[in-house]
Amino acid sequence: MKILIAYDGSQCSESALDDLNRAGLPLVGEAVLITVAEVWLPPPDGGNGDRASLDPYIETVGKRFREKGRRLLNESAMLAEHAAGRLRNILPAWEIITCVTFGSPAREIISKAEDFQPELIILGSHGHTALSRVFLGSISQKVLSESQSSVRISRGRNEVDPSSERIIIGYDGSPGSQAAVRSVAARNWSQGTQVLLLSVADPIVPQSIGRFLSTKAAWADEESKNDHEWIAQLAKTASKQLESSRLSVERRLVEGNPKEELIHQAENWHADCIFVGATAHASSLSRLLLGSTASAVSARAHCSVETVRGADIPPQRN
Repeated sequence: MKILIAYDGSQCSESALDDLNRAGLPLVGEAVLITVAEVWLPPPDGGNGDRASLDPYIETVGKRFREKGRRLLNESAMLAEHAAGRLRNILPAWEIITCVTFGSPAREIISKAEDFQPELIILGSHGHTALSRVFLGSISQKVLSESQSSVRISRGRNEVDPSSERIIIGYDGSPGSQAAVRSVAARNWSQGTQVLLLSVADPIVPQSIGRFLSTKAAWADEESKNDHEWIAQLAKTASKQLESSRLSVERRLVEGNPKEELIHQAENWHADCIFVGATAHASSLSRLLLGSTASAVSARAHCSVETVRGADIPPQRN
């Protein structure tokens, strides 16, 4: 497995390293740890070699920016070495490579991912405001939206007890949710890991409308019943796939807004991570994993959230 870890020295990025212990990673793999100094480095000597043509003030400002940039790059290099040392303790059999660069953090992370082609990018939920701002919401959102890899927004575990991992998979039978199931089933989880396969049914017709349009409400009830039966059958198959990986699986279907219910259920169930797909059906059942939902869950959940890419052919109804 290949992973890319963004690190800026903040408490959230430290927590992201701790979270790797509960991410079900394999015993061996390859990891690139990237730090990004968010600075602009003007070219030396004005860029064209003609120093005499430069205004002395502009040359002074350029020199100051270059000095600041070099200082921040040195700080980023020290942070990378610190994080690499921690990472080697967490993943002792992995090959660890550090990458120190400068520029737009989101752009540099995505660019490195394009070169490295990791299966998973790991980001903290928030970051420093001084060094690189790697983990500000706008940056993590850009990486989440534009990367071709799966993305894990990591949050530290509040509890310190050594209990087994508790994983929620947002499941609506779509290619994205099927990919999420495959991703969880392929990981190296500790014995006793529990999985909640959660489907959220977004009502077809709001109750306030149903009171006035009884015919429409009756049709919606029948449609919902069919959808529930369909997703239950698919979830049963997905459960078997997870159980074959020696995971303890519970299936649950609830009604409500997927953006709210995924977070609510995860908090009540004390989940360590929510797995969601990057794509979903536009079905009447839940529209569970549309981009806006995956983004909202990643931003607001109390636990880590992994958005999985790698969807297969959608399942067909009979």
